[in-house]
Amino acid sequence: MENRIVKFYSRESNMLALHAIPGHFATSNSHINFYIDVTGMKARVKEAEEAAKILAHKFGHLGYADTIVCMDGTEVIGAFLAKEFEKEHIASTNQHKTVYVISPEQSRDNQMIFRDNTKNMIAGKHIILLLATTTTGETIRKSMEGIQYYGGIIEGIGSIFSTVDSIGNSRVHALFNENDVIGYQAFPKADCPFCKQGTKIEAVVNGFGYSKL
Repeated sequence: MENRIVKFYSRESNMLALHAIPGHFATSNSHINFYIDVTGMKARVKEAEEAAKILAHKFGHLGYADTIVCMDGTEVIGAFLAKEFEKEHIASTNQHKTVYVISPEQSRDNQMIFRDNTKNMIAGKHIILLLATTTTGETIRKSMEGIQYYGGIIEGIGSIFSTVDSIGNSRVHALFNENDVIGYQAFPKADCPFCKQGTKIEAVVNGFGYSKL
């Protein structure tokens, strides 16, 4: 699949580019015609730092930021984003006046879990939720429910790529959207035109990567 990669550069920085692979792919909630690969931005320090700077600008002035909850392996971006918040002197209720950057566990039924040693980083804290890719918004909804279950207060949502503008009253701040990837489409599983044509799924994909079938 890798020889079909198409690059789509950020409108805000030529350092950042999505690697998109055309085909027939399945996420946990939909079928898509492009796999969006954001591995470089998550793993390369310079790109992660640049992504964090742009995301911090998109968030604007936040009232508080205590904890960044990182999904899909976005911890490197999350760490740089925390530094950007501190540079901008965004208030924190944390006693040490610095931002926590953590990742939850996921149960077998995809429920978010915070262990006793990290619950204090969520309960009563102002939370930024950070994801790699968002197609239907279902992962965001489940993540928000999990954070709120543990007593967290959602202050903002960020994603490297998102086709969703908002969830409830919360805006999704994204580096890239479907308009940046020419021809990108997502379909409910029951209405997927590829499936109706008998085209096999090439890979199961999520924010971590893909597994060929």
